[in-house]
Parts: sequence; C-alpha cells; structure tokens
Amino acid sequence: MNSSLNHPTLLDCRRLFLSNYEVNINIGVHEFEKHGEQRVLINVDLYIPLAQSTPHADDLAEVVDYDFIRSSVMARVAKGHIQLQETLCDDLLALMLAHPRVKAARVSTAKPDVYPDCEAVGCEVFGIKP
Repeated sequence: MNSSLNHPTLLDCRRLFLSNYEVNINIGVHEFEKHGEQRVLINVDLYIPLAQSTPHADDLAEVVDYDFIRSSVMARVAKGHIQLQETLCDDLLALMLAHPRVKAARVSTAKPDVYPDCEAVGCEVFGIKP
C-alpha cells in the first residue's frame, strides 16, 4: 500500500500501519461463498498528527496503540457474513476515523484465492477528517 504522507494536509503526520493482516472470514455474494470462509488480507494505514503521536516519556499512552487497529478489524469481522469488500473497507475506514487522534486513514482488502491467474482482487478506500 502506498503512503499518502505526501498529501498536503498530512505533512504533519506519521503513518502507522497494519500490513497484510490475514483473516479467514465469510465474505462474498456468490452462494458458494456464503457457506465457508475465505482468506482476506487487510491493510490499514493511519495518519496521526505528530503533535498527538510523538512520545516524550516513551509511554504507550502517548501514541495510538497498534492493538486498536487489529482489534477494530477483528470486531468488524466477528459481526458475521459480509457480501462486499467495499462494505468491509467502508466499515473499517469509519472505525479508524472514529479514533480521536486519527486524522486520515486508508484501508484495503484483498482476496488472494479468487482467481488462479492473478495475485488478488481487492478494494481500497481513503478518508480524511475535515
């Protein structure tokens, strides 16, 4: 996933990321997809202003904990069947942007086992708080 730190409104940010988080979830619109799990790779980038993410006491409370990203993903996935990757991306983006320190986020999902002749099919979404 490419960084958006060159976006003018994010120049004062650092990027935290969760890369290729592999989950097995029930996702898809086809009948055969509704009866089993598929492997999905989830990527999340969070953009946090340096003023809210630069530790002065080397303390976890001064930054956004990576566990927030991972637990948010798992909470959404645990809700049950998801038809579209677009829905999953949009839901995850909303969860990420709900964090008070997050200024922007990018989320992508990829299903690597759909077609034998390509690496993956997927979706990506990006959002910035006003």
